[in-house]
Amino acid sequence: MYIFSANGRAKKAFDDIKEGQMVPFIVYINFKDLFGAEHLCKLYLMRAGFTEIDIENRKLVPSNLTGDPRVVAADKAMAEALKDGYMIQMFDE
Repeated sequence: MYIFSANGRAKKAFDDIKEGQMVPFIVYINFKDLFGAEHLCKLYLMRAGFTEIDIENRKLVPSNLTGDPRVVAADKAMAEALKDGYMIQMFDE
């Protein structure tokens, strides 16, 4: 699993987001290959209505953490990514 810090520009206005606004995200991708995980991150953000995706940071989550039920129970985002394959969270600045 990888965790990405990414920014994307809104194609249209959403709840509290204006059209054209750059929005920061934390994205969990449950995929073993970094190259594939980066592309999935961009695709999921594009599907959510964002363009000009820029991945700033990437981090591999060791399998001993994703396999530890206590860690997964404590991290709801990780649990969702393990269940659904990914999780996107808008980052509040």
